[in-house]
Amino acid sequence: MENKKVPTNTITRDVKDLAAPTGNIYETCVILYKRANQIALAEKKELTKKLEDFRGERDTMDEVFENKEQIEISKYYERLPKPDLVAISEFEAGELEYKTVSTEDK
Repeated sequence: MENKKVPTNTITRDVKDLAAPTGNIYETCVILYKRANQIALAEKKELTKKLEDFRGERDTMDEVFENKEQIEISKYYERLPKPDLVAISEFEAGELEYKTVSTEDK
């Protein structure tokens, strides 16, 4: 995941400003949900791949608790901004591309 200036805490936003690009708050919510889901799945896949390197055939409980590199990787991902905050930040910056399908297009 690339490093962006995304806040790690919740920010109060004006709903009218958030809905302005689409004209509908519900469409905005769907767009943000889908993008946040994409980000979360990508992060999970990346974390699983990194932690897979530490998986051994005979892991004991002592080895799992003492593996400092694995703990550092997990802490790094815990400190990342939440996927929904990243999605909102991308949406506000105009970095997301989306299209709406009208009933006439079907």
